[in-house]
Amino acid sequence: MRKFLSGNEAFAEGVRLARPQVISAYPITPQTTVVEALASMVEDGSLAAEYMHVESEHTALAAAIGAAATGARTFTATSSQGLLYMAECLTYASGGRFPIVMMNANRALALPWNIYGDQRDSLSLLDHGWIQVYAENNQEALDLALMAYAVAEDARVSVPVMVNVDGFALTHTYEAVEVPAAEEADAFLPPYRTANRFDFEHPVSIGYSAGPEFNRFYQYDHHRAMVEAGAVIDEVEARFAEVTGRAYPGMVEAYRCDDADFVLVTLGSVAGLARDVVDELRAAGARAGLLRIRYLRPLPAAQIAAALAETRAVGVLEQDISFGAEGTVFANVMSAVARGGAVPPALNFIGGLGGADISRGQMRAMFARLEALATGEGSDAAAAACPVVFLGIDDEKGGLR
Repeated sequence: MRKFLSGNEAFAEGVRLARPQVISAYPITPQTTVVEALASMVEDGSLAAEYMHVESEHTALAAAIGAAATGARTFTATSSQGLLYMAECLTYASGGRFPIVMMNANRALALPWNIYGDQRDSLSLLDHGWIQVYAENNQEALDLALMAYAVAEDARVSVPVMVNVDGFALTHTYEAVEVPAAEEADAFLPPYRTANRFDFEHPVSIGYSAGPEFNRFYQYDHHRAMVEAGAVIDEVEARFAEVTGRAYPGMVEAYRCDDADFVLVTLGSVAGLARDVVDELRAAGARAGLLRIRYLRPLPAAQIAAALAETRAVGVLEQDISFGAEGTVFANVMSAVARGGAVPPALNFIGGLGGADISRGQMRAMFARLEALATGEGSDAAAAACPVVFLGIDDEKGGLR
């Protein structure tokens, strides 16, 4: 059925189709309407689930962990400071190998206090052992709600998944989306079964300690499962395409990168604008490309390196900054590129902080700087010495304000 839904409403539809048995909820802008929609679904009987309105975001994830430990399919959602409040529980969930799905409505962090969208919340927690995926639009958000469970619950993975949806840019923006029929969703996502649960007939230990002699083996197995999740993601997306007819490109989307002289790398909803500008530049004869990262954990290093192997200049646009260094996405991308051999000159564009608009003019200016680097008209030395460019503040080449 085709519906006109906000990103939050679309995601809630996806969760409904996944049939979680336990939902733990605490409100925080701009996530709140997700759990409100799910509460209405539980109330009207369209979703059979235990709905828990808890006292904090920390408790929301703690409750999800407890429910998952009984073998229940669980869901929760949060944003910004709420996600940071959950930080202690994130490693309990991932270390316990509980396949929880959580939606994070990306939002700026305090201080200064700000309710608008950037991606500093989720990117600051990449090392907490969760798979992280970033939606570009509302249709992808809905579909990821279903696919996240299929990935997380695969026995080869058994790792929680955080689905990131840009605050306000997607969560409160309405788009037409295709909502799968319940029969399609059930054919794609079977009921959850796991041996990683409390069982009175076959007792197991959950939440145990492991000292220096054994701890490293648990971390190794967790890391190996994350690395191997890439193959599972590809399998899940192929099966989703068979059932629904909607195909996704895998962990990255390489758009017009095959012969590109310069490529902009980004993630989330801003990729739509970047794709439009790439088309404009191509029509004018410039060999521009876009690399959209969908999954940042596990890091698709091989795919990133392959997509950027022949490019002569790379830019990374992100809504994040690792203070005193560069953007977190930039660091990850350049690490992946370095594995492929020669590293092209690169610029790290920081934009959208606190919900600031990233304009078409800024997008064109970023590509212009990358083209100058690729053709030798820009200063490679300057890029190497100071690769971080704050949109609307740094204006070395003009047009970035």
